[in-house]
Amino acid sequence: MRVLMIIPAYNEEENIKNTILSLKKTKLKKDTLDYIVINDGSKDHTLDILKENKINYINLPQNLGIGGAVQTGYKYAYENDYDIAIQVDGDGQHDVRYIEKIIEPIRKKEADMVIGSRFIDKNQEGFKSTGARRMGIFLISWLMKVVVNKKIYDTTSGFRACNRKVIDEFRLSYPVEYPEPITTASLIKKGYEVKEVPVKMASREA
Repeated sequence: MRVLMIIPAYNEEENIKNTILSLKKTKLKKDTLDYIVINDGSKDHTLDILKENKINYINLPQNLGIGGAVQTGYKYAYENDYDIAIQVDGDGQHDVRYIEKIIEPIRKKEADMVIGSRFIDKNQEGFKSTGARRMGIFLISWLMKVVVNKKIYDTTSGFRACNRKVIDEFRLSYPVEYPEPITTASLIKKGYEVKEVPVKMASREA
């Protein structure tokens, strides 16, 4: 299978090079792994760093926000016939060692989308955001359970993997505001299988 990492980046001049160096060291047991950075109209030197280091990228001439940047990545994944797409933040928070774990349920056809969750395993160490943000995540999780009758613990996680069917959904429509909980709820309502796997995340490098 062909797997693509979609990496949205906005003003990530201090992080993007190290993030890509870490990603390039990642190898999958069975599949090919590629990446594409979506430079979302950065106003700093992110684009210069991408060019200087020959990093694969798509440059958006103006800032579209996280939703527009990620949707661009899904369009690229669909048009280039990738079987799985993984969202990975450009700030170094997502640990690429968990990529195998996240895509395994898709390989086994047990899920259409898999979310890397900070909260499903309460004993899992690592950065879990601020107290206020965790409270917001808890409230969104509760609302989602009411609306779609399924408990999703980490509703705002941007560390997610999708199969070809979901890539097709997301390339056509992707929300600008609150994209993670909205797309997750939408997929569940449409009958897609969404799973969570425990992962460890780090705080922003810079």
